[in-house]
Amino acid sequence: MGAKSTFGLIIGNRGFFPDHLAKSGREEMIQVLNSAGIEVVVLGPEQSKHGAVETHEEAKRCAALFRAASDRIDGVIVSLPNFGDERAIADTLRLASLHVPVLIQATPDTPSKMGIAHRRDSFCGKMSTCNNLKQYGIPYSLTTLHTVGPNSEEFKKDLEWFAGVCRIVKGLKNLRIGAIGARPAAFNTVRYSEKLLEAGGISVETLDLSEVLGRISRMKDTDEAAVRKLKSIEKYVTTSGIPQQALLKMAKLGAVVDDWMKAADVQISAVQCWTSLEENLGVVPCTVMSMMSDALLSSACEVDVCGVLGMHVLQLASGTPSALLDWNNNYGSDPNKAVCFHCSNLPKHFFKDVQMDFQAIIAGTVGKENTFGTCVGRVKSGPMTFARFSTDDFAGKIRGYVGGGRFTDDALETFGGAGVVEIANMQKLLHYICENGFEHHVAANFSTVVPMVYEAATNYLGWEMYKHGA
Repeated sequence: MGAKSTFGLIIGNRGFFPDHLAKSGREEMIQVLNSAGIEVVVLGPEQSKHGAVETHEEAKRCAALFRAASDRIDGVIVSLPNFGDERAIADTLRLASLHVPVLIQATPDTPSKMGIAHRRDSFCGKMSTCNNLKQYGIPYSLTTLHTVGPNSEEFKKDLEWFAGVCRIVKGLKNLRIGAIGARPAAFNTVRYSEKLLEAGGISVETLDLSEVLGRISRMKDTDEAAVRKLKSIEKYVTTSGIPQQALLKMAKLGAVVDDWMKAADVQISAVQCWTSLEENLGVVPCTVMSMMSDALLSSACEVDVCGVLGMHVLQLASGTPSALLDWNNNYGSDPNKAVCFHCSNLPKHFFKDVQMDFQAIIAGTVGKENTFGTCVGRVKSGPMTFARFSTDDFAGKIRGYVGGGRFTDDALETFGGAGVVEIANMQKLLHYICENGFEHHVAANFSTVVPMVYEAATNYLGWEMYKHGA
């Protein structure tokens, strides 16, 4: 389930239904969450009847408890072991003002226990709870089945999905993206609106390449940070045939970027490549960026800020490294296959095998000796999720698309980092990308997290999304 989560738990109760179900339901849900490695913040039986929420006073107590733990609560689960009091649940969430995802779970009735002593009516109560949350303007998520037992396999899957949604929403709160260098002149495609991102709580911190190059020029070859980074590079990827001076330049670049990101409190980055670093430093930044992405500090080339945002969202959902790729080539005559490629800064996680080489595309312009530092290899096979986000200045909103497919083992002879992808009904996706003016870059991840990304983006972030294959 990725990083450990903490959930607030609201147990619904309504007095003229059997309230012993609230007691047993609370205990069961806590046990299920704890078994999944989730920390629980919930009222105790000494704070309210059975530790549930029914009255306005109990709602205030629960809200106060949640507010006191607001810095660690990732999401809230509303559990209905009986009908529940919809007003108290809505009041709790409003008063707590956590602004985190909320999952509504209702425990099913048993046909043989429909008498007054055991009848739950959670099936009906869930509708009332949702109705009130909608009136209060509080967004919420639903389990796959309308009613589902806490100990069921179905709810286990719901819990994994919801935890991913929470990781995305939390991971984008107050996110700071580093934009290192200016957008390459030839890449109008990666233009974006800082203001629209800022309105969504995402800040962009800029660093001019002249500052990076200046700091590198003042750094001695024996600098502790540079020596440490050089060792990390040589441990990370095969560097046979790469000049030692080029490796040292990469190490200094990596050390400078690491130091700036820490100082600026930046979590992810987008870096200028074409062709200033090659002409003025004499290396490409690909390996340095690959290492950051592999360490879950996503880094995108060509200052594609929205591209690295997509990488970060997928990484938050899956807990594994993401890459930024080009939708680059057709694959023969198969309409559902394509070649995804970069030249490349793909994380090591993506490769069957990888080695450092020179950048074949730019070498013809700036010389091979100035382009060492790419990570070259074939992308391994496996399931993949892809995503792209973009700022739409004309409409004043963030929009995107998400979908799933797989990297294949199909034969491919090329350079850089490349893989063949297979996506059902891919021509429809390509038409959508072109008709709506999306960029040629796409974030990819070895995972199946489409539902998490779509729910987080649409329901809690308010972004306009297309889900391919829906």
